Amino acid sequence: MYATERHELIERLLGDDGRVSVVELARRFDVTTETIRRDLDQLENAGILRRVHGGAVPRERASTAEPSLAERLQHHGVAKSAIAERALEALGRRFRGSLYFDAGTTTGAVAARLATHLDGGPVEVVTHALTLAHTLAGVPAVSLSVVGGRVRGLTAAAVGADTVRAIESLRPDIAFLGANGLSAGFGVSTPDPDEAAVKAAIVRSARRVVLVADSEKLGRELLVSFAPLSAIDVLVTDAEPDAELATALSEAGVEVWLA
Repeated sequence: MYATERHELIERLLGDDGRVSVVELARRFDVTTETIRRDLDQLENAGILRRVHGGAVPRERASTAEPSLAERLQHHGVAKSAIAERALEALGRRFRGSLYFDAGTTTGAVAARLATHLDGGPVEVVTHALTLAHTLAGVPAVSLSVVGGRVRGLTAAAVGADTVRAIESLRPDIAFLGANGLSAGFGVSTPDPDEAAVKAAIVRSARRVVLVADSEKLGRELLVSFAPLSAIDVLVTDAEPDAELATALSEAGVEVWLA
């Protein structure tokens, strides 16, 4: 097989799987690992991928890459809806208490379905996300509080020291948390330090943390880790984690709920 053919197949595998391994590619193409590393170097120089330990990921999956809110709303809509329905099972029957909603499109899907899982009893809800506040304000039986701060345009969410302090003064019964990445070795991560500080405050404050993340986030590592796996009580996702992550989640005591 010519190098150009390998390059085309590597690009296709990246598009399908989101990651390629040097060892697996060498086995697949029946070449040495040194040959594959040269292939990946050439593709990285061409701007097609980014080298990571043991392989490569697509260029857009850099540790600081973060799509806009509008872009994220167009991705994995069916999966996010299913995850939201499953996540709301954490409320049980006749929930009474307090909830915190992190910013994000998957947490937004949970917020959009909250009314169908409440029976009219009083529920205190807090968020720092402007888009979620608009959704939650119309839910009957919900008393909504919005945490202020400097609004970050990319996510339409409040961030900064004042936001963190306000969250740390709370103790919600359940927090629905979003993330950009989840891995065995790096924990839960996101690309922006300000967003990470807010998410870390949510994790510290909540009595129970329910992480909602579609399968594209599994195995990813973004710039800032804001919580170890052991800080998460429940992971709700739409596909089984790979063996390494599944083992790490089990050892950390995280319940994995499949949507």
